[in-house]
Amino acid sequence: MLQHAQHALLAHDVVRNLGGRRVLDGVGLSAAPGHRIGLIGENGAGKSTLLRVLAGVDEPDAGSVSRPADLGFLHQEMPFETDATVAAVLDDALREAREDLAELDRLGAEIARVPETAPGHAELLDAYGRRLEKARYRESWDADRRAALVLDGLGLGALGHDRTLGSLSGGQRGRLALAALLVRRPSALLLDEPTNHLDDGAAAFLEEQIRELPGTVVVAAHDRAFLDAVCTHLVDLDPAVDGPVRYGGNYSAYLGERRAERERWERRYTEEQQELAQLRHSAGVTAHLVAPDRGPRDNEKMGYGHRAGRVQNQVSRRVRNAARRLAELERAQAPEPPRPLRFAVAALAADAGALGTEAEAVASAVGAVASDVGAVASGTVALAADAGEDRRPLVALRDVRVPGRLALDALEVPAADRLLVTGGNGTGKSTLLAVLAGHLAAGGTVRRRPGLTVGLLTQDTAFDRPDRTVRDTYALALGPSRAEEVPLGSLGLLHTADLDKPVGRLSVGQRRRLALALLVAEPPQLLLLDEPTNHLSPRLCDELEEALGTGPGAIVLASHDRWLRRRWQGRELRLDPAGAGRYCPPA
Repeated sequence: MLQHAQHALLAHDVVRNLGGRRVLDGVGLSAAPGHRIGLIGENGAGKSTLLRVLAGVDEPDAGSVSRPADLGFLHQEMPFETDATVAAVLDDALREAREDLAELDRLGAEIARVPETAPGHAELLDAYGRRLEKARYRESWDADRRAALVLDGLGLGALGHDRTLGSLSGGQRGRLALAALLVRRPSALLLDEPTNHLDDGAAAFLEEQIRELPGTVVVAAHDRAFLDAVCTHLVDLDPAVDGPVRYGGNYSAYLGERRAERERWERRYTEEQQELAQLRHSAGVTAHLVAPDRGPRDNEKMGYGHRAGRVQNQVSRRVRNAARRLAELERAQAPEPPRPLRFAVAALAADAGALGTEAEAVASAVGAVASDVGAVASGTVALAADAGEDRRPLVALRDVRVPGRLALDALEVPAADRLLVTGGNGTGKSTLLAVLAGHLAAGGTVRRRPGLTVGLLTQDTAFDRPDRTVRDTYALALGPSRAEEVPLGSLGLLHTADLDKPVGRLSVGQRRRLALALLVAEPPQLLLLDEPTNHLSPRLCDELEEALGTGPGAIVLASHDRWLRRRWQGRELRLDPAGAGRYCPPA
């Protein structure tokens, strides 16, 4: 076996501190050839930091890392100047394969020239064998053809090789960097969110390429479909008592393990709470029976003096045993399992056409969210036509046109609809959501129920008051009563340490989580979500996906998330590049 391919990627007790915070605390990792390990966890759990330490880009504050010499790392930025050409990047990626072939030719000529009995012949044969193994591992004879195949598979086949990196988009540069690594075939490959900027076809091509690599792969990803397709192991970096947890298998296997863990946790918690209640009751009742001032009853007087001491001792012993067990269990009891993300029950009338005073107050509150927090585009829109029946759709579109962006002949959204809007970039998904929300004027007819409350989660989230804390923004948007009824910390969308930060200091992902929290805590009748799983950990994506199935009202969702799309049980509207749409049957 090729020596450098045999080298595992090893990390031992790695510690890394950033900005006064310990991001990695004694992390260990063993990745042998053939292992494809996925790193998962919340944003900030240390996935990218661990990759940088494994790659040698950052040095650990403590611990050690052993890595193959030809390790490849998908950097956020390519290690080339902006005036470098695509051809130069490809030449660098093919350099080792071409060196293999040139060295094999040279060694072959030397072996043919040196007699078998001459000194040094055996060393030449040994050198030829080592280089031949490297060439076989890198498939050096096929490198140029493979380079063309990889470029085409990642959507770069038509890219002129004389183009400079500075003339490429950010997505094109990222795909070119990924292509260069796949062409090189290093014995260890580190990838950070490799499916960003990839369409479905390119992502499927990448999965196939990764599965065929004989070496080690470690990848940090939110893409659940990718993790399911390529990983042999998953490492969950979210904080745990015993450190990061490693799971065998792909993402589906991980979900099964987590589900079983949750069931065991819930079962243990329930059983312990039942036992605690019984012990407290038993200890209280028994202690009452052994109370020192309880005298004999009339039917006990004949034998009371004879038995009193023995009975009192037995009862006292039971009290002590119950109290001891109670104290032990209270110290060691399992914490209550965190509640999964669920949409709160909104105080909305069932008949949207007759909301009444109470529902109007709710609609007014949702409107306040829109004006005070520009992140959650909610409001109340009146129908221009006559009052509708219960069975009428929440929104009906006819011959809607937004020039150059959307052309849709008809769409109706019933009261409990679940509609997934799909299509490539630029097909009008976000435009359609904006039209449904009433944020974008469109040609044609748009009809809404009277008093309809609409919430829109956009991809770009901004708040009117960036100086307000997360906690205050949440409370002011919802009102004190609702904020107390659905505490922000209970939703699991933001860390407790972030609740007192000004919203202006939050990352893009954190701002979107806050906007999502407002919609979860006070769901509108029509919920519009644009790429809702962006910036969420796989665990939160799973919880959100489940919550969407049971949430109140109608939900229209636009998403590139392959895992979500494959599992979607509702309707699907697929938009084509011209902005027109066609319905697809549920998967």
